[in-house]
Amino acid sequence: MDLRIGPSKTRIGWIGTGVMGAAMCGRLIEAGYTATVFNRTRAKVEPLVARGAKPAGSPAEAAAASDVVFSIVGHPQDVREVILGVDGVLTSARPGMVLVDMTTSEPALARAIAEHAKAKAVHALDAPVSGGDVGAREGRLSIMIGGDAEVAEALRPLFEVLGETIVHQGPAGSGQHTKMVNQVLIAGNMVGVCEALLYACKAGLDPETVLRSVSSGAAGSWSLGKLAPRMIAGDFEPGFFVEHFLKDMGIALAESRRMGLALPGLALAEQLYRAVAAQGLGRKGTQALILALADLSRVDWNNRLSPEGA
Repeated sequence: MDLRIGPSKTRIGWIGTGVMGAAMCGRLIEAGYTATVFNRTRAKVEPLVARGAKPAGSPAEAAAASDVVFSIVGHPQDVREVILGVDGVLTSARPGMVLVDMTTSEPALARAIAEHAKAKAVHALDAPVSGGDVGAREGRLSIMIGGDAEVAEALRPLFEVLGETIVHQGPAGSGQHTKMVNQVLIAGNMVGVCEALLYACKAGLDPETVLRSVSSGAAGSWSLGKLAPRMIAGDFEPGFFVEHFLKDMGIALAESRRMGLALPGLALAEQLYRAVAAQGLGRKGTQALILALADLSRVDWNNRLSPEGA
């Protein structure tokens, strides 16, 4: 396959400049790639334009100016709109162009996009990521790829700017299925992290001191190492939105039902995160789960009440 990737040869299109997308596109610009960017809220592309990106008025316009188009938006309906919609990527895509959807979305939609793209002689990959806002900024994401293996390998120079764990998982939709595995793991782990911190609080321990003992042992995890300190600091700003995690768990639960799987841990985590959203925290980070769980036990987490005063 003659996909020669490099800053002087490859024009990048980028659709979706939220918490993750802006940082990821920024890294490609820093690596020397020319980027044309689109976001429904124009103000969100301005920081990238200030760094040299060209603004586009639609996903189709971004695609017309690009050799490889990346998208990372919120929900499956957003993916359909920016790729398959009236002004979507595929309306102006040229034969040989590559489309990489990095949104966490539905496996069936990834397969449908691949079929639509194939009809236009366009290559399509589903490549959702994990690693949060920190991983996006530092280029340390895990990238899970579905689609043609040869195309995925050809795009490795681009993926290596964005992530450090880059694995081709199988045909179209496989990247999305792998991301569901990732989200199932995170969901249960987040419940455990929050419950452990609440236990430490009620036992009269200092949570920061507790973390020094447990973070590097058998209980260690990415969530414990990266998000528990934010919980302790009262920092609930989003690295990953609660409402987006609810979307992901909904997809995973729907897929599990389709496959005849019982995943009670995931179902419980999804219900607990619904409680977080019901408290008006849907646009906060996933670490806000501790606030909903603290409320169940009447623990004032933000004020760190002692067991006697709780």
